[in-house]
Amino acid sequence: MSFWDGSHWVADVPARPSRAPDIARRLLGTTAEAGLITALIFGLMAGSAFAAKNGGGSKPQGGGGSSTLTGPVMVHDWNSNGAPNYNDDITFNVSTTATTRPEVGLRCWQGTNWVDDAYVSYFDSWLSAPYFTLNSTKWDATLAASCTARLFYYNKRGQENVLATLSFEVAP
Repeated sequence: MSFWDGSHWVADVPARPSRAPDIARRLLGTTAEAGLITALIFGLMAGSAFAAKNGGGSKPQGGGGSSTLTGPVMVHDWNSNGAPNYNDDITFNVSTTATTRPEVGLRCWQGTNWVDDAYVSYFDSWLSAPYFTLNSTKWDATLAASCTARLFYYNKRGQENVLATLSFEVAP
């Protein structure tokens, strides 16, 4: 089509097509690609998790047998009174046929305040000292604490399987 500009006829230039469909198509394609990549990543992660479970049908090793946890046994009795006090170092006598990788977790409270959570492994490849120091930054040295030790092992899902517990008091 053409139009009169007052002196002569001018050919009408067709309007440029809108870019909105191209942008929308690209955005849709990019979103679909991101969704596909996300689905693949989660699929690989889920597949790895199922493979780690040996097909989902195997039982974790250990768990049966007998276990004992006794103590606490003084390692460093700083006030020489033979009983656990704040800042003393203690260990436990551990025996189990349930696992070759026994661990002890120690949790202590002062009233309702949780003041310590520590772990020691009782197997040969453990590199740290096999004892607990009865203190923490949350622990009030002037107050007694109640502690519970748990003998356990980690199953294949990373959960603690508790074999025995022992509770005792720690004097200030």
